[in-house]
Amino acid sequence: MAGLEGIEQPRGHSRASAGRWSPTVEDEQALKALELFGNPTEREVQLPSRPESAATARRLAQVVVLRTWRLTPKLAEDTVLLVSELVGNAVRHTGARVFGLRMRSRPGWMRVEVRDPSRGLPCLMPVQELDISGRGLFLVDKLSDRWGVDLLPRGKTTWFEMRVNER
Repeated sequence: MAGLEGIEQPRGHSRASAGRWSPTVEDEQALKALELFGNPTEREVQLPSRPESAATARRLAQVVVLRTWRLTPKLAEDTVLLVSELVGNAVRHTGARVFGLRMRSRPGWMRVEVRDPSRGLPCLMPVQELDISGRGLFLVDKLSDRWGVDLLPRGKTTWFEMRVNER
């Protein structure tokens, strides 16, 4: 699955369970990431702009959605995928040394922001069924309730929001 490299697959006896990542599996690495990098709900977390940082961002998103906000595993799975796509764009297309991850909530909504120092705008491209790349913003557009880009004096913040049903 695109964007989920670096997430350990659950160990199981059947092929069906081994091929699908589950955000409900306790992930000690997610808790370690929270401890090492900080909580993206309290402040923007700065991560090095390297491909392996996508795994850290996914883990931070997972632990926030499941443990801090106590939302559904399905919402965690969608959030992790969309975080991966936004982080992938920031790492691949901006030439930045670092990017920032911030997560916010308000009643009925959650918001995830990825900030980078580039003012280059992401572009939603038409996607064909057999395309193997260029699906990132397409997925963000389909799975989130709304998304956008805020230009900053030095860079931009790309964000998505999703409706949530509080437990």
